Amino acid sequence: MDALLADTRPLTTTYAPARPVNLRQTVGPLLRGVHEPTMRLTPNGFWRIIRSPEGTATLHAEARAGGRVEATAWGAGAGWALDALPGLLGDGDDWSGFDLERIPPLAEVRRRHPGLWLTSTALVFESLVPSILEQKVTTIEARRAWRYLVAKYGEIPPGPAPEGMRVQPSPRQWQLVPSWEWHRAGVGPNRSRAVLAAAAVAAGLDRLAPAGPPAGPPAGPGGTRAAGYDGVLEKLQTVHGIGPWTAAETSQRSHGHPDAVSVGDFHLAAHVGWVLIGEPVDDEGMLELLEPWRGHRQRLVRLILASGVPKPKFGPRATIQDHRWH
Repeated sequence: MDALLADTRPLTTTYAPARPVNLRQTVGPLLRGVHEPTMRLTPNGFWRIIRSPEGTATLHAEARAGGRVEATAWGAGAGWALDALPGLLGDGDDWSGFDLERIPPLAEVRRRHPGLWLTSTALVFESLVPSILEQKVTTIEARRAWRYLVAKYGEIPPGPAPEGMRVQPSPRQWQLVPSWEWHRAGVGPNRSRAVLAAAAVAAGLDRLAPAGPPAGPPAGPGGTRAAGYDGVLEKLQTVHGIGPWTAAETSQRSHGHPDAVSVGDFHLAAHVGWVLIGEPVDDEGMLELLEPWRGHRQRLVRLILASGVPKPKFGPRATIQDHRWH
């Protein structure tokens, strides 16, 4: 009984980062749409539902005066969630070797957004499943599938989470989703099999989670330590159905990977080309453009996305596929 009562009592902390942090910009990549069931943004912060190694948790963080962040967490994983808060807000993300002198417009973007950092959730499987659901489909159908499956098979979170929020299903719960529910969610067999393959090795995947900033000697331009992340992309791709795009999308969130580029993205290459040289490019052209910033390529992409420069609409729109039985 004491343990049950303890789970309902909130834990609180005040985090005082040593540098400016924009909470919404930093954790923004974790949000999959306005109605994301595991994450909600507020005017000055966010709610986040977590399945941590110590249990489920609801985390609420708000920016306060003086750069402080006040956070409250509920549930068995509350302590873990508060301990992970600095990494979630980019504490391990070091931009000191990132030289933007050759691209003054993006240097200005960085000047205007000094609180933008790469988030690190330290939860690999949690980041992997929604990335799998986004493989080779439109954003609309991926988010629809994610909301449907988490709403149906996720748990009610601890504490006073906003209505409609849920804990992502556990690996075992994903394995128990019947085939017809994948179809109802609009998830084709390739993606559902990839989720099941990841669920079968979820414990091993989560052991890839970062324990802190990567160790080792500097590697890459400007002294970045990107070499400390290299094995993560390779190991993720040993799971059946996980390719370079999914591995990059996952590690960007779970590890704050500073050099993971989402090759194969339907829109990204053209956007990068338009901002850097004024015309769209393909994946090969994007990698060529980003090569001078190897070690920091994801940081450069984040600035491009934050620049506000729209990507012109080239080519046909992707069409929504219907995998459901009628």
